[in-house]
Amino acid sequence: MNKEEKKQELAARAAWMYYVAGLTQQEIARALGLSRQVAQRLVSSAREMGMVSVKIEHPVTHCLRLAREVQAKFDLKLCRVVPSANLDDEAIQQMLAVEGAEVMSQFISEEAPQVFGIGSGKTLRAMIDALPWTDRPQHQCVSMIGAIARDDSGTRYDVPLKMAEKMQGKYYFIPAPLYADSPDDKVMWCQHQVYQRVANRALQADVTFLGIGEVTPGCPLNAEGFITDAQVEALNQRGVVGEMLGHFFNQQGERVYGETDALLTSVTLESQTARQIIGFAGGERKYPAIHAALRGGWVNGLVTDEASALRLLNAL
Repeated sequence: MNKEEKKQELAARAAWMYYVAGLTQQEIARALGLSRQVAQRLVSSAREMGMVSVKIEHPVTHCLRLAREVQAKFDLKLCRVVPSANLDDEAIQQMLAVEGAEVMSQFISEEAPQVFGIGSGKTLRAMIDALPWTDRPQHQCVSMIGAIARDDSGTRYDVPLKMAEKMQGKYYFIPAPLYADSPDDKVMWCQHQVYQRVANRALQADVTFLGIGEVTPGCPLNAEGFITDAQVEALNQRGVVGEMLGHFFNQQGERVYGETDALLTSVTLESQTARQIIGFAGGERKYPAIHAALRGGWVNGLVTDEASALRLLNAL
């Protein structure tokens, strides 16, 4: 890479931080180890070189290389990596939202009718928020997880509905809570004809978009009251580091079953599936779950951050 190419890459990195992550020029200077004046010039030059429009047009070469290497190492169908050097988790999530929306848009742009299986969570919700409005009424969004919260209200992470609205397509939801009140209650929910039809539609999706969740005290499942502090501790003692749709797995990516499985109503996941399942996650606290999901083959596509990609490449 010559001097001009290095300058362009640095300008692109600064532009990501300024326009996507919302960092100040002083924060960018600290993250890149530069003076504030240099950071200011980089942001300006990125705009002058035409890199900045609605999205960052210049890819960061280092991230492209990381994505190719992660894709090859874990035999993925798709991998995208966003810049994250010295950024906190909140800034990384904003980066992921923009890149994740770009990945989704590529599938949404298809003229042929598509069925999208959709998970839930803050990361996916942010990506849907970043999606442009489009006219694709022929597409369908199908929920992979129950749409009823603990207090019987509709969950505020009803991502499939928001995505269907963005593309003016149809929306199919799972008429059940994430966790039933009892095993018998789960049977009642899951044997309902509507549940069966929606679940079968989800299993036939052309592509599925899922968040990869960590399992630690204060994680979303714990914070939302779906699993207790004691259950989190018990799962951690059994080696659980991650979950997808309420399905728990350990550091090796092996499925770990427990008391909550008798109550779980979300659509069944299978590892090493031929179905196209793209996972979205980044940041230090989510790295163990990301690595485990890849080791277990729970996803065959990934959108993550630079630091996580480097750790994945160095992991055994």
